[in-house]
Amino acid sequence: MTRIEDLLKNEPVEWKKIKDVFDIRNGYTPSKKNKAFWENGDIPWFRMEDIREQGKILYDSKQHITSSAIKGKGLFAKDSIILASTATIGVHAILKTDALANQRFTNFKIKDSLSDKLLPDFVFYYFDLIDEWCKVNVKVSSFPAVNMDALLEQEFPIPSLETQEKIVKILDNFTNYVTELQAELQAELQARIKQYDYFRDLLTSQDYLEKLVKDPGRLGKQEVRLTRLGDIGQFTRGNGLQKKDFQPQGRPVIHYGQIYTKYGFSAEETISYTDEETFSKLKKAKPNDILMATTSENIEDVGKAVVWLGTEEIGFSGDMYSYRTSENAKYLAYYFQSAAFQRQKERKVTGTKLIRIHENDMAKFTIHLPPLSLQQQVVQILDKFQALMADAQGLLPREIDQRQKQYEYYRDRLLTFNQVSGSKQASKQASKQASKQASKQASKQASN
Repeated sequence: MTRIEDLLKNEPVEWKKIKDVFDIRNGYTPSKKNKAFWENGDIPWFRMEDIREQGKILYDSKQHITSSAIKGKGLFAKDSIILASTATIGVHAILKTDALANQRFTNFKIKDSLSDKLLPDFVFYYFDLIDEWCKVNVKVSSFPAVNMDALLEQEFPIPSLETQEKIVKILDNFTNYVTELQAELQAELQARIKQYDYFRDLLTSQDYLEKLVKDPGRLGKQEVRLTRLGDIGQFTRGNGLQKKDFQPQGRPVIHYGQIYTKYGFSAEETISYTDEETFSKLKKAKPNDILMATTSENIEDVGKAVVWLGTEEIGFSGDMYSYRTSENAKYLAYYFQSAAFQRQKERKVTGTKLIRIHENDMAKFTIHLPPLSLQQQVVQILDKFQALMADAQGLLPREIDQRQKQYEYYRDRLLTFNQVSGSKQASKQASKQASKQASKQASKQASN
């Protein structure tokens, strides 16, 4: 690992090849046909999904096996490492229980002869660097896999236990700080979402709207009217467009699946295009039309809407409708997010695995509709809430990314040893600087 060797110059350490540091075994999947291997199992059996959902410190798994499924040398030991050596290459986790993992993982257990020289948590942090090496040292035959022969020949550092403990403590502090920061930012985001939901439902509710229109200084003698969506607008079903029809340039189009994954509340530009021939066959949406996906895997998401605010007409796919109205389109789209709309929708959706909502049913949905002037006032307020939520949503990944980069910087500094000679002074300086930075961040967090 040339990059690592260049960095390892903090202090003299003992170096051994990875194959001489660890007992190494492959994971496996017990036969799914043998029910005795799986029914009522209590032994954790880890997959990549467990790491994605739980993180890199594993205590239990979603799936379990029985003792009859164990073969060979038995379970992977507690405090050993599992490394993804195929498929999602370069991801590792530490086991906090005796367990097994599937065949995509290779297990690394500290050899008994070195158990008094290496701390499992130090090994866990050092595997961050091994992850990076694995990602760029891949063999491809029938499927990509880590060049395991080369990996086993790489050198692994064994500094003093005192140094290992110091490194683990500092990196634990950074990890805990990032975790706590993420939790706080996520809580702030959820609070803003709840606040937005409350005011959106309030501002589109019958009682609140009628209270506003009764204020003579606001709207005079206008009133809130109960009407149906089919009476104030027209639904048009999309057709034809498939993802294979996308082109780098051409006429603008939206596919129903993109409404869930690529678009927010409104859009002024599309992210996909198609050729003239395909475009000519598609149903079109005009500026201020609302585009609504009509199929989903769950009731909550079906009917998700995007207001088209661009300046030209666009084509759209099947499994979605456009809704054209002379009312305020953004007001209607906000109503489509409301609890009142959700309740009507839940009574009319069809399907189990794939949920659908139909035009004829939506046309009969009712809405308490205020005058256009009040619709615009509500839109202005809810637009501000949307902006606040966007700020919070943007803050979360930015802050976490900054702290992660900071962690990686000090991790690399603290795991930098001199493979040939040197003193501990560099390591002490790095540790002191990292500790100071962690304390500074913790103080800042507490003051906020």
